[in-house]
Amino acid sequence: MDQAVHSAKHKTTKAPARRRSEPTRTNDPARTMADILEVATREFADKGLAGARIDVIAEAMRTSKRMIYYYFGSKEGLYLAVLEESYRRMRAMEAEAHLEDLPPEDALRRLVGHTVDYQWAHPEFIRLVQSENIHRAEYIAQSKAIRKLNVPAIEGLRRVLERGQKDGLFRGGIDPVDLHMSISALSNFQVANRYTFSVIFQRDMESPAAQIARRDSIIEMIVRFVRK
Repeated sequence: MDQAVHSAKHKTTKAPARRRSEPTRTNDPARTMADILEVATREFADKGLAGARIDVIAEAMRTSKRMIYYYFGSKEGLYLAVLEESYRRMRAMEAEAHLEDLPPEDALRRLVGHTVDYQWAHPEFIRLVQSENIHRAEYIAQSKAIRKLNVPAIEGLRRVLERGQKDGLFRGGIDPVDLHMSISALSNFQVANRYTFSVIFQRDMESPAAQIARRDSIIEMIVRFVRK
């Protein structure tokens, strides 16, 4: 009897342990992908495509590289998804400005101010764009989504210009893509070059007062450029 009990116990303890299951599509794939993109954005922004490591992202996510590859296919696929999500967030900010609800000059001021604020709050966006320029837009060129995301941004700016021209406030002949580039350039510079500029000219570009002053200056430059 004792031998039978001992044998049963022995069989129980020797039974193979179940492998711990990994997250699957049935859990919350949208949330999982969003979390991966959040971590991957920091990794790619800090180290670029070449320097970023999938195992670092997996470790921060407490998941496996296999799961990341399951959702995004490859390191390059994840990098492209990060670019697309970064542009999507930028354009979502512009859509939330509700420019059509404001008079033309107020709408332009709001758009420029929102752009300055967003880029200052999200330096990772600028670093990602710089990284992609190093690759000569090789990966953005593969994305139809990014091109589509930028169409509403240009059309929204075009409508603001047209309303201002109709009201006799803005001069004609302004290319909305060119104006968009000027807004982006001014907003981008103070973030991308703040460290070198601060050291060279001994100016604190990160103080709240400096940020507000620069924001106001950028808005005023753009508005004066389009006024009649």
